[in-house]
Amino acid sequence: MSFKIAIIGAGSVGFTKKLFTDILCVPEFKDIEFALTDVSEHNLAMIKAILDRIVEANKLPTRVTATTNRRKALEGARYIISCVRVGGLEAYADDIRIPLKYGIDQCVGDTICAGGILYGQRNIPVILDFCKDIREVAATGAKFLNYANPMAMNTWAAIEYGKVDTVGLCHGVQHGAEQIAQVLGAKSPKELDYVCSGINHQTWFVELRLNGRPIGRDELISAFEAHPVYSKQEKLRIDVLKRFGVYSTESNGHLSEYLPWYRKRPDEIARWIDMSDWIHGETGGYLRYSTETRNWFETEYPQFLEAASKPIDPAKRSNEHASHILEALETNRVYRGHFNVKNNGVITNLPQDAIIESPGFVDRFGINMAAGITLPEACAATCMASINVQRMSVHAAIAGDIDLLKLAVLHDPLVGAVSTPEEVWQMVDEMVVAQAQWLPQYAHAVPAAKERLSKSKVKTREWAGAARRSVRSIEELRAEKAALKQAG
Repeated sequence: MSFKIAIIGAGSVGFTKKLFTDILCVPEFKDIEFALTDVSEHNLAMIKAILDRIVEANKLPTRVTATTNRRKALEGARYIISCVRVGGLEAYADDIRIPLKYGIDQCVGDTICAGGILYGQRNIPVILDFCKDIREVAATGAKFLNYANPMAMNTWAAIEYGKVDTVGLCHGVQHGAEQIAQVLGAKSPKELDYVCSGINHQTWFVELRLNGRPIGRDELISAFEAHPVYSKQEKLRIDVLKRFGVYSTESNGHLSEYLPWYRKRPDEIARWIDMSDWIHGETGGYLRYSTETRNWFETEYPQFLEAASKPIDPAKRSNEHASHILEALETNRVYRGHFNVKNNGVITNLPQDAIIESPGFVDRFGINMAAGITLPEACAATCMASINVQRMSVHAAIAGDIDLLKLAVLHDPLVGAVSTPEEVWQMVDEMVVAQAQWLPQYAHAVPAAKERLSKSKVKTREWAGAARRSVRSIEELRAEKAALKQAG
């Protein structure tokens, strides 16, 4: 087979390498072309050198090109994969820092909450530019695979306004299933069968079977509470399991941002989080992790390049959806996964226009969703709160409507639990002014926002959050990795 895959945001070096090696684990795909594109020539050069080294080491005919000219990369592409972060870590730092001034403590801040909503405002105009290019220069019927957050908002915009065949992809379901299999004592995650449905980062394991045997609520609660690690790391997630009766896919820290109950008072946050790793609830945890990862990669790049000389091992193919979807579409080897698509009746008690995440099967005919799923009422109610925020956020981003943007942030569950309307209005003004270079649709609103800020009497505070850690130095990271290696 010979076709072209374009990767936008290919400067996300580690993730691009994973997608690349996964796809090349499919024997029929050895002769394809990868077109890499990014706004950073520096990152493009690094990832191209790594992928070229993989191709050379494995004696493959695979072609790899790299360009900052996105349209050129998309020309004739059958598949387009996006893993962009518009504004990079600079804008992301404001997504965390500014809401903290108003008492809003986020662990990740990339899906909803104040940070995720502003992230969506930055991404959506760029996503629509991608879609325009796809319609105009990509192969007829090209499929857009979106890995970038905020998943639901980006996918919603691409489908509804970009008019491109789009699917959103995330690995939260797989990771949640691995946890459940582990606490139940399974030898392999493959022993666990499940139906998991909802919206991205609020997906629920509504049916579980271990080697064909149904697993009920009480057994699952007991298994998690007895686990020596997860009982400490996933306290909030276990509490939701007890109250809702079903387990959420999302990590302890991430889940806490989508609910109005666990992060609204600083003295309560410590009860529900665990500081053994960023993902369990640390304030700005993913920002710290992302910063350390970037610094580590820049410093240790020669080691990454050397590691690329190793042979590709198909047994180590990851469970990221992309390679499996492409394999199913091209070879008709059926793949079952969980995909972000427009609802259109798949989940009976969520809105038709919402972007849902639910099971589907892929073959030559495309992605075929399993329709007719009804979520437990509490799960549907929690999803609805986020869907309403997502819908307003998408519409605000399309129209450049700062008033609608403020209403979207006001209706966010965690923001609403912490902040007053006056604080929300000022916070959004402050975020739009700080991020104006990435928000072209709000250029007309920035002067008035600056004027309001100059006259505002709403008090703020400089606050690091309830559980903040400093970015570690390269020396500290080296010492930690050495200690882990010695212990393991």
